[in-house]
Amino acid sequence: MRLWDRLTGRKAENPAAELYQAVVARGREPHWYEAGAVPDTVNGRFDMIASVLAMVMLRIEHDAEAAETTARLTECFVEDMDGQLRQIGIGDVVVGKGIGKMMALLGGRIGAYRDALADGAAPSAFSDALLRNLYRGAHPGDAALAHAAEGLRALYDGLAGVSHGDLLAGRLA
Repeated sequence: MRLWDRLTGRKAENPAAELYQAVVARGREPHWYEAGAVPDTVNGRFDMIASVLAMVMLRIEHDAEAAETTARLTECFVEDMDGQLRQIGIGDVVVGKGIGKMMALLGGRIGAYRDALADGAAPSAFSDALLRNLYRGAHPGDAALAHAAEGLRALYDGLAGVSHGDLLAGRLA
């Protein structure tokens, strides 16, 4: 936080806020829940947003500004999840544990998707990672799984051509 912001009591705008809003908007697109059969539940929406966020964070890893952007994007995620937990009635004592669990889930997805999308990974590796992480082990059917896999892979591939500045402005390919 800048000195002026501290003196005036204003909270500085997070430079990754637009990017995070774009991630949430992408994760809430109806096709994930309709054609992709992601459960339209609190957990399902978390899983979808976390999967889109993981694709973006994997893209950011390749930038010189990676550490700063990842930290700011993570701040947005934590602030959003904190608010969501409080909104559904989770108390102060439990919120911290819930955020810790969500961060672990996000980190697990990033690692699983990184490995599954790596050069030389088995063709089924990404679908297998989605079954474990997006669908929590419940097979949604071949067409739904293919929809989610193709959509997330297209996002991942498309992000490669997006500049860091465009990403921060919320442009996700």
